[in-house]
Amino acid sequence: MMSRTCIIRDADKADMPACSAILNGWIDETGWMPRVHDHEDVERYYSDVVYRERQVKVADVDGKVCAFMALSDDAYVTALYVRPDYRRERLGKSLIDHAKALFPDQLNLWTFDQNKDAQRFYRRENFLELKRTGGDNEENLPDILFQWRHREGVAS
Repeated sequence: MMSRTCIIRDADKADMPACSAILNGWIDETGWMPRVHDHEDVERYYSDVVYRERQVKVADVDGKVCAFMALSDDAYVTALYVRPDYRRERLGKSLIDHAKALFPDQLNLWTFDQNKDAQRFYRRENFLELKRTGGDNEENLPDILFQWRHREGVAS
């Protein structure tokens, strides 16, 4: 069995179709998630807006984008998605650790109330729940604001 090499790197604009395909795949496989934008709109949005306005990081495994994360300048993780065939390989952890290094004081993110796997992951990564909404997002789904803060003497 060959060992795989993963690097976390800045995304190139050429990576945006792969990033949007990961997100589109997650939406398609998630029964409770409504499709608000078609595949082409998501790809266009990632190429035209997310790439320009966010820090986009990818987990590149042997030359293939297998996970990605988008970060806003105000320390919000605005997207973190992993291809299904690479889940449970710690790519999400590698990306979130990278985000913690970029924003060492605190990091924020929203996740949907129904996304229990994400909530377990973020809680394992020492994120705490700050508040809930009834669906103040374009999907109209209840969501949760999480925050990680660097705490002296506590391993992050």
